[in-house]
Amino acid sequence: MRKRTLLATVGLAVTATLAATTQAGAFGSAAGEVLTTGSAGGTAVAVGDVLSASLPTGTKARIATTQGGSTGITCNTSAFTATVTGNPAAPGTATETVTAHTLSSCTTNIIGATGVQSITVNNLPFSTAVVSGGALTVTAGAAGPIQTTLKINSILGLMTCVYRAASLTATPSNTDNSLTFTDQLFTKASGPGTCPANGYFSAKYGPVLDTSQAGSPAVFVN
Repeated sequence: MRKRTLLATVGLAVTATLAATTQAGAFGSAAGEVLTTGSAGGTAVAVGDVLSASLPTGTKARIATTQGGSTGITCNTSAFTATVTGNPAAPGTATETVTAHTLSSCTTNIIGATGVQSITVNNLPFSTAVVSGGALTVTAGAAGPIQTTLKINSILGLMTCVYRAASLTATPSNTDNSLTFTDQLFTKASGPGTCPANGYFSAKYGPVLDTSQAGSPAVFVN
Protein backbone atom coordinates (compact mmCIF):
# COMPACT_ATOMS: atom_id res chain seq x y z
CA MET A 1 0.00 0.00 0.00
CA ARG A 2 2.82 2.40 0.88
CA LYS A 3 4.56 1.65 -2.42
CA ARG A 4 1.35 2.30 -4.34
CA THR A 5 0.80 5.63 -2.53
CA LEU A 6 4.36 6.71 -3.28
CA LEU A 7 3.94 5.91 -6.98
CA ALA A 8 0.67 7.85 -7.09
CA THR A 9 2.36 10.88 -5.50
CA VAL A 10 5.18 10.77 -8.05
CA GLY A 11 2.62 10.49 -10.85
CA LEU A 12 0.75 13.58 -9.64
CA ALA A 13 3.98 15.53 -9.40
CA VAL A 14 4.92 14.62 -12.98
CA THR A 15 1.44 15.56 -14.23
CA ALA A 16 1.64 18.95 -12.50
CA THR A 17 5.07 19.61 -13.99
CA LEU A 18 3.89 18.77 -17.50
CA ALA A 19 0.87 21.05 -17.11
CA ALA A 20 3.05 23.95 -15.99
CA THR A 21 5.46 23.35 -18.87
CA THR A 22 2.61 23.30 -21.38
CA GLN A 23 1.23 26.56 -20.04
CA ALA A 24 4.67 28.17 -20.20
CA GLY A 25 5.03 27.16 -23.84
CA ALA A 26 1.64 28.57 -24.76
CA PHE A 27 2.11 31.98 -23.20
CA GLY A 28 5.88 32.40 -23.31
CA SER A 29 6.29 32.34 -19.55
CA ALA A 30 4.75 30.42 -16.66
CA ALA A 31 4.73 33.58 -14.53
CA GLY A 32 4.87 37.35 -14.85
CA GLU A 33 2.63 39.90 -16.50
CA VAL A 34 1.13 39.94 -19.99
CA LEU A 35 3.48 42.72 -21.13
CA THR A 36 7.15 42.58 -20.13
CA THR A 37 10.45 44.07 -21.24
CA GLY A 38 13.87 42.46 -21.57
CA SER A 39 12.47 39.02 -22.32
CA ALA A 40 9.32 36.94 -22.23
CA GLY A 41 8.45 36.74 -18.55
CA GLY A 42 10.86 39.61 -17.84
CA THR A 43 10.26 42.97 -16.15
CA ALA A 44 6.60 43.99 -16.04
CA VAL A 45 5.57 47.00 -18.12
CA ALA A 46 4.16 49.57 -15.71
CA VAL A 47 0.65 50.99 -16.05
CA GLY A 48 1.07 54.47 -17.51
CA ASP A 49 4.13 53.59 -19.59
CA VAL A 50 4.13 54.83 -23.18
CA LEU A 51 4.73 52.29 -25.97
CA SER A 52 5.64 53.25 -29.51
CA ALA A 53 6.63 51.63 -32.79
CA SER A 54 7.19 52.55 -36.41
CA LEU A 55 7.65 50.64 -39.67
CA PRO A 56 10.79 48.49 -39.78
CA THR A 57 13.39 49.61 -42.30
CA GLY A 58 12.46 48.58 -45.82
CA THR A 59 8.75 48.04 -45.10
CA LYS A 60 5.70 50.12 -45.96
CA ALA A 61 2.11 50.56 -44.82
CA ARG A 62 -0.47 49.86 -47.51
CA ILE A 63 -4.15 50.60 -48.03
CA ALA A 64 -5.34 48.42 -50.91
CA THR A 65 -8.66 48.85 -52.70
CA THR A 66 -9.21 45.08 -52.69
CA GLN A 67 -8.15 42.38 -50.26
CA GLY A 68 -4.59 41.36 -51.08
CA GLY A 69 -4.57 43.72 -54.06
CA SER A 70 -1.77 45.93 -55.38
CA THR A 71 -3.85 49.01 -56.25
CA GLY A 72 -4.23 51.64 -53.56
CA ILE A 73 -2.00 53.78 -51.35
CA THR A 74 1.51 53.05 -50.10
CA CYS A 75 3.07 54.98 -47.19
CA ASN A 76 6.79 55.01 -46.45
CA THR A 77 6.36 56.36 -42.93
CA SER A 78 3.94 55.30 -40.20
CA ALA A 79 4.03 55.07 -36.40
CA PHE A 80 1.80 54.71 -33.37
CA THR A 81 1.91 55.60 -29.69
CA ALA A 82 -0.08 53.91 -26.92
CA THR A 83 -0.35 54.20 -23.14
CA VAL A 84 -0.66 51.05 -21.01
CA THR A 85 -3.81 51.14 -18.87
CA GLY A 86 -3.75 47.58 -17.49
CA ASN A 87 -1.17 44.79 -17.28
CA PRO A 88 -2.35 41.79 -15.26
CA ALA A 89 -0.57 38.52 -14.62
CA ALA A 90 -0.32 36.13 -17.56
CA PRO A 91 -2.34 34.47 -18.86
CA GLY A 92 -4.63 37.47 -19.10
CA THR A 93 -5.51 40.55 -21.13
CA ALA A 94 -3.49 43.75 -21.07
CA THR A 95 -5.14 47.02 -22.11
CA GLU A 96 -3.81 50.14 -23.79
CA THR A 97 -5.04 53.45 -25.16
CA VAL A 98 -3.81 54.38 -28.64
CA THR A 99 -3.12 58.13 -28.50
CA ALA A 100 -1.47 58.66 -31.89
CA HIS A 101 -1.29 56.93 -35.27
CA THR A 102 0.28 58.62 -38.27
CA LEU A 103 0.83 57.78 -41.94
CA SER A 104 2.86 60.01 -44.25
CA SER A 105 5.11 60.09 -47.34
CA CYS A 106 2.35 58.31 -49.24
CA THR A 107 1.89 57.61 -52.95
CA THR A 108 -0.98 56.11 -54.94
CA ASN A 109 -1.59 54.15 -58.10
CA ILE A 110 -5.39 54.44 -58.00
CA ILE A 111 -6.67 55.22 -61.51
CA GLY A 112 -7.42 58.93 -61.82
CA ALA A 113 -5.50 59.87 -58.65
CA THR A 114 -2.40 62.03 -58.96
CA GLY A 115 -1.14 62.03 -55.38
CA VAL A 116 -1.92 61.76 -51.69
CA GLN A 117 -2.24 65.08 -49.88
CA SER A 118 -2.72 63.64 -46.37
CA ILE A 119 -4.01 60.74 -44.29
CA THR A 120 -5.45 61.59 -40.88
CA VAL A 121 -6.53 59.08 -38.23
CA ASN A 122 -9.61 60.52 -36.51
CA ASN A 123 -11.41 59.97 -33.20
CA LEU A 124 -8.38 59.09 -31.12
CA PRO A 125 -7.83 57.69 -28.57
CA PHE A 126 -8.75 54.09 -29.40
CA SER A 127 -8.92 51.15 -26.98
CA THR A 128 -6.62 48.16 -27.30
CA ALA A 129 -6.68 44.68 -25.74
CA VAL A 130 -3.70 42.28 -25.89
CA VAL A 131 -4.49 38.64 -25.04
CA SER A 132 -1.85 36.23 -23.77
CA GLY A 133 -0.83 33.90 -26.59
CA GLY A 134 -3.29 35.63 -28.91
CA ALA A 135 -4.04 38.78 -30.86
CA LEU A 136 -4.10 42.51 -30.27
CA THR A 137 -7.51 44.07 -30.96
CA VAL A 138 -8.20 47.77 -31.49
CA THR A 139 -11.71 49.09 -30.87
CA ALA A 140 -13.32 52.52 -30.90
CA GLY A 141 -12.99 54.88 -27.95
CA ALA A 142 -15.36 57.49 -26.56
CA ALA A 143 -14.56 59.98 -29.34
CA GLY A 144 -16.25 57.90 -32.03
CA PRO A 145 -15.62 55.04 -34.46
CA ILE A 146 -12.23 54.05 -35.84
CA GLN A 147 -12.00 56.49 -38.73
CA THR A 148 -9.44 57.65 -41.28
CA THR A 149 -9.73 60.65 -43.62
CA LEU A 150 -7.84 60.51 -46.91
CA LYS A 151 -7.28 63.62 -49.01
CA ILE A 152 -6.33 62.47 -52.50
CA ASN A 153 -5.48 64.69 -55.44
CA SER A 154 -7.10 63.58 -58.69
CA ILE A 155 -7.52 64.73 -62.27
CA LEU A 156 -10.95 66.04 -61.18
CA GLY A 157 -9.65 67.88 -58.13
CA LEU A 158 -9.28 67.05 -54.43
CA MET A 159 -11.14 63.97 -53.17
CA THR A 160 -11.87 63.71 -49.45
CA CYS A 161 -12.60 60.07 -48.61
CA VAL A 162 -13.62 59.00 -45.10
CA TYR A 163 -13.34 55.35 -44.06
CA ARG A 164 -14.40 53.50 -40.91
CA ALA A 165 -13.58 50.12 -39.37
CA ALA A 166 -15.52 48.17 -36.75
CA SER A 167 -12.25 46.96 -35.20
CA LEU A 168 -8.66 46.11 -36.14
CA THR A 169 -6.68 42.99 -35.29
CA ALA A 170 -2.91 42.55 -35.24
CA THR A 171 -0.65 39.58 -34.57
CA PRO A 172 2.14 40.13 -32.00
CA SER A 173 5.51 38.40 -32.39
CA ASN A 174 8.15 38.01 -29.69
CA THR A 175 10.73 37.08 -32.33
CA ASP A 176 11.16 40.70 -33.40
CA ASN A 177 8.75 42.41 -30.93
CA SER A 178 6.45 43.40 -33.76
CA LEU A 179 2.75 43.85 -34.51
CA THR A 180 1.41 42.89 -37.94
CA PHE A 181 -1.90 44.08 -39.40
CA THR A 182 -3.05 42.23 -42.52
CA ASP A 183 -5.92 43.31 -44.81
CA GLN A 184 -7.91 45.07 -42.10
CA LEU A 185 -11.16 46.23 -43.68
CA PHE A 186 -12.23 49.88 -43.78
CA THR A 187 -15.48 50.82 -45.56
CA LYS A 188 -16.27 54.19 -47.08
CA ALA A 189 -18.40 56.38 -44.81
CA SER A 190 -18.43 59.47 -47.01
CA GLY A 191 -16.86 60.91 -50.14
CA PRO A 192 -17.54 61.18 -53.87
CA GLY A 193 -18.12 58.16 -56.07
CA THR A 194 -14.51 58.33 -57.23
CA CYS A 195 -13.37 57.24 -53.73
CA PRO A 196 -12.83 53.47 -53.57
CA ALA A 197 -15.59 51.61 -51.72
CA ASN A 198 -13.18 49.84 -49.37
CA GLY A 199 -9.67 50.07 -48.01
CA TYR A 200 -7.66 47.10 -46.74
CA PHE A 201 -4.94 48.20 -44.31
CA SER A 202 -1.72 46.21 -43.93
CA ALA A 203 1.40 47.18 -41.97
CA LYS A 204 4.05 45.76 -39.70
CA TYR A 205 5.24 47.84 -36.73
CA GLY A 206 8.30 47.00 -34.71
CA PRO A 207 10.03 46.73 -32.53
CA VAL A 208 7.44 47.93 -30.02
CA LEU A 209 9.38 49.88 -27.40
CA ASP A 210 8.63 51.03 -23.86
CA THR A 211 9.77 54.63 -24.24
CA SER A 212 9.02 55.42 -20.58
CA GLN A 213 11.93 53.26 -19.44
CA ALA A 214 15.65 53.95 -19.73
CA GLY A 215 17.01 52.72 -23.04
CA SER A 216 13.49 52.13 -24.43
CA PRO A 217 13.52 48.32 -24.10
CA ALA A 218 11.50 46.10 -26.44
CA VAL A 219 8.12 44.81 -25.28
CA PHE A 220 7.17 41.11 -25.15
CA VAL A 221 3.69 39.57 -24.95
CA ASN A 222 3.34 36.61 -22.57
